[in-house]
Formats: sequence, C-alpha cells, structure tokens
Amino acid sequence: MNVYFHTFGCKANQYDTALVRQAFADQGVVVVDDPAAADLAVVNSCTVTHESEAKLGRLVRRLARQNGRLETVVMGCAAALDNGRIAGLPSVRAVVGGAEPARVLRAAGLSSPAGKVGAQHAAPLHNQGLRNRGLLKIQDGCDEHCTFCATTVARGANRSRGIPELVSEARELANDHAEVVLTGIHIGTYGQDRFRARARGQSTLGDLLEALVSAVPQVRFRLSSIEATEVDDTIARLLIEAPAHLAAHLHAPLQSGANRILKRMGRHWYTAESYRARLDWLAERLPVFGLGADIIAGFPGESDAEHRQTIALVDALPFTYLHVFPYSERPGAAAGRLGERVPPGIIRERARELRERGDAKARAHRLRRQGQRADGVVCGRREGKVEVLTEDYLSVYLPTHDWNGRPRFEVTVS
Repeated sequence: MNVYFHTFGCKANQYDTALVRQAFADQGVVVVDDPAAADLAVVNSCTVTHESEAKLGRLVRRLARQNGRLETVVMGCAAALDNGRIAGLPSVRAVVGGAEPARVLRAAGLSSPAGKVGAQHAAPLHNQGLRNRGLLKIQDGCDEHCTFCATTVARGANRSRGIPELVSEARELANDHAEVVLTGIHIGTYGQDRFRARARGQSTLGDLLEALVSAVPQVRFRLSSIEATEVDDTIARLLIEAPAHLAAHLHAPLQSGANRILKRMGRHWYTAESYRARLDWLAERLPVFGLGADIIAGFPGESDAEHRQTIALVDALPFTYLHVFPYSERPGAAAGRLGERVPPGIIRERARELRERGDAKARAHRLRRQGQRADGVVCGRREGKVEVLTEDYLSVYLPTHDWNGRPRFEVTVS
C-alpha cells in the first residue's frame, strides 16, 4: 500500500503525523509524496479556525477528484469534533479523533502488532521534512478553557511526558538535527499535571530545559508558543545567559490588549500590563530577541476603543512579527454563546490594521539586524539556495555554493 500524508496546523500536529507515518512504515507501507501515486491519504486536521477546516474540506475534495481510487482517513483535532461533515466528504474512509497511531492503522484497514504502536520516541521524527530542525513534543492537552478555543475539547487535559524520556529522545534527535523545537499545546504548564498526581516534586518547563541543555549541549533548543507570564526565572536566565543553547525567540500569544476582552476570552492568568511587563523586562536584557504573538481581531464584544488598546500595546512592544486571526466561531467553544458579534467588515478592517502593524515591525527588525552576525541553522533548500534560520527567527537565504555544508554556522543577516 502507498500512503500520502498531509498535515494542517501546529507543530504538535506535525509531530503527531510523524509518529503515525512511522507506524505505517513499520507495517511495510510505502510513504509517497505524490497523492497521485497513493492508495490512501491520511490527513491530520486542525480546528483552530474556520479557515483551517475549510482548507481540509478543499484538500479532501481535490484528492478525490485527482485520484478516483484514493480513499482518505482524517485524523486530529477537527476529526475529534466532527459532526458528520468530514465523514460526508467524498472518498473519506474513516474519521479518527486524535492521533493514536494504532487507531489510525485500524481505520486504514491495517492490523497493528502486539505492544505499543507508535510509542513516542525519536526514531520516527528523523524524517519530518524539517531538515536540521527536529520536534520534541513535551506535553499534550490543556487545562485552560479559553472561550474561543475548541482545541481543549479536542485534545483533552494537560498530559506531560517525563524528563528522562524527553532527554533520551532529545539525544536521539541530536544525531540528525542541529535545532530541536519544544512543542505541545500549552507547554508553559509542563509538569503541573505530574505535580498534582504526586503531590510533591513538581517539575517545570525550566527544569526540563536545564536537563535538556545539560544532557544535549550540542543542539540549539527553541520554544514554540509559550505564554509570556509562564516564562519563569529559570527560562529567562537560560534565554539571557545561554543563547547558544536556547534560541532568543519567544512566540507569546497575546490575543487582545484589552483586559475586559481577555476576561471574556477566559484568559484569566494575565493582563495586558503583566504581559507587557514580562516582555519589556526580557527585551531590556536580550541584545537579540525575536518576539511573535497571536492576536484575534474582532472578538465578540470588542469595541473600537478596545481594538485601539490592542494596537497601542502592539506599538509599544518590540514584536518582530504577528500572527493575526479574524475571529471565527468554533464548534463547542463558549464564545459562540457570548453575543455582541462584531460585524464581518469591521473584523476584516481590524485584522488588516493589525497585519500592517506586524509587517512594519518585521521590516524594522530585519533592517536593524542587517549586516549583523547570527547563529544560523539550515532548515531548507530550494532554487539553488539554502534557507538558514537565525536565533531570532529570521530566514537568511544563501546561494548553495556559498554554503559550507554544516547544519549550523554563523551567518550574516542580509
């Protein structure tokens, strides 16, 4: 059997797909890059926005048109919340909520061997398609209940992996990757579930990072999305004092710069003021700092004055890029019951204004960095060039003939 894989969504989804892909390969399946050559497609779905689910539907329909004999198994977050819409798409064989490899194998008509199929270990992740950047999923699920989010419903409660297991996987990843990205759904709460279970001896994300840096000093670790107020003193110290080991880059979801809207969103653990204070403190101490954020435009009840508060906070902080999402109602999410909908045209206009701010911040950061030296990791190649990712999340493109062949090296930002 030839199987084609496609992933929508976050790095946690990419990690999950890699595990499922390896489970299929272990059963003798041939993984192909061209859906025209496939007998089966496995699509890992995302439910963060309405657009992500719309893209899923378009892909599944296109696969069915292009290859009449192709069947599709849809897995992941959107699949976990499916009300029959995904199952009704053309040529969908099965819908599997979550990413348990054994369940996806069974849905594809393959029997799984005895034992734990698709156990989380490093081997399947060596061919993630990220070249010299590997993914290390440290936890899954989330205990918070943001009113706009359906991921908690789809992923379940926070579940952290043990430090010894993660150190072992990181050592394996280091054989093939110069950078390892720590990913999950709410990584700042790493270890809290284990603390509750044991009632003592809590491990934190800072503890995990110290263990990883000590055990695997040859790679550069990078945090994926993390809440600004969950960057504790240990993480801050590593960002400041160990830049070769922990990339000077944070993606810190903001969502809104208005405290009333943050409360309506269910984001009770920070305010606009505490968010700004933590990032200002870090920016003052980091000579190089990549800083990104997620922002939702037009959340229910957001006034023009509250949108202006978000704009003012964006202007005040040293962001180097923004991910802006026009508000879209998600199935099962509490925000759909809040009322006070913002008209679609106003949502689009607010999103446009935020994106323009983000683009301007990105251009200004790159201009400041031009001609400076950076710690680069090769993350891709195309059209005779290699793409090198800097510690502050800038891409630098070098002609292949100028590349020294090493996966990590000092590069001049251009």
